[in-house]
Amino acid sequence: MLKKIGKLSLIIIVFVALTACNSNSNGGSGNTDSDKYNFAFLPNTQNNSFQTAMTQRFEELSKEEDFDFTMLDPDYDLNEQLSQMSDAANQKFDAVFIIPVDSSGIRQGLEQLNDMNIPVFNVDTAVTEEDRDLVESVIATDAFMAGQLMGEQMVQNYPDGAKIAILDFPSNESTVERVKGFMDGLGDDESKFEIVAQQDGKATTDDSLPIAEDIIQANPDLDAFFAINDPSALGVVSAIEHSGQEDIDVYSIDASPDGKDALINGKFTAVSAQVPIGIAESAVESALDKLEGKDVDKEIYLPSHVVDKEEAEETKDEWQ
Repeated sequence: MLKKIGKLSLIIIVFVALTACNSNSNGGSGNTDSDKYNFAFLPNTQNNSFQTAMTQRFEELSKEEDFDFTMLDPDYDLNEQLSQMSDAANQKFDAVFIIPVDSSGIRQGLEQLNDMNIPVFNVDTAVTEEDRDLVESVIATDAFMAGQLMGEQMVQNYPDGAKIAILDFPSNESTVERVKGFMDGLGDDESKFEIVAQQDGKATTDDSLPIAEDIIQANPDLDAFFAINDPSALGVVSAIEHSGQEDIDVYSIDASPDGKDALINGKFTAVSAQVPIGIAESAVESALDKLEGKDVDKEIYLPSHVVDKEEAEETKDEWQ
């Protein structure tokens, strides 16, 4: 009889243990540990070192601050990003950080996340004004300031004015602000500058290169380009090299490792900084504050600065 009771007790203990294990597993979705927060990052791509630098910092912070972290990459595909936002809503993450593929195209996904009471932190590229009520905070480099610094630098370099071309990216709210800032930076000297072309370089090297080649060919007396990011500006550099007109200046925004290398080697004339590391740190701090019941700022714009060659050499393999 005692042997039977012993066997029955053992069966009960094993059953309870297995039940406990199963209750703590949710298939990898949502909060995988009741004592840990679970955050998701939905960038617009990972085919850009700005976004990969943010991902790396989020991963580092997940270890430092002890939260779970997931990254979902749509590779500039709006429909894919909307699908990922829906997945994130269903997985019930504690907070989501997102860079929109299209600033005006993600309202549906934002509404799904809001319906699940998941706080959304809009990083780097802002959503439209109409959608600001669907995000807890916009956290980004001060894009207007970054462009303004390049406009001011161009005025310093060309006090008598110049013929210039602009490669923009009008579907992206942040880059629109950079161009506005650049024009503001020209200030009272704006009338001295002739903008011979302003075209969509789509923020990529491959798209910007042929556009820049056409602009150079049509304007043999061109003095300078302003490009809204380093990938676009590097496309301009290649176009200049192909044309043989080495005296055309290039002004950019990012100060990525590649951009710093271009500045050191004289291929960029000037570059102002974006701060993806700072954005990731501010986003995590804001998310933790929100989840702990603290107020968070609706807008956090981190200052830009002009990166000189000395800073570029000291930090050439790093973002800021």
